[in-house]
Amino acid sequence: MKRRLRWDAPHGITTPKHPYRDTLLVYTGAAILIVVIAVATGGGVGRAIGFAAAFFVIATLWSFRSWRNRLRAERRNDEL
Repeated sequence: MKRRLRWDAPHGITTPKHPYRDTLLVYTGAAILIVVIAVATGGGVGRAIGFAAAFFVIATLWSFRSWRNRLRAERRNDEL
């Protein structure tokens, strides 16, 4: 029997009430953590802020795109 990976969410997991806001909060915390770790290890603050900003923008855009596609698919399935 062939095994296949399933990338969709397990049954019973619902979409968060505020997916976009939650995404912003998580990635803001991660960006702050990048800067804090850089400062704690003696890295350049300016460079860390640049990396944190790039991470935040790229991760947020990717997640917003994913949420938009998932919410559209859920709406389509609800209409059927």
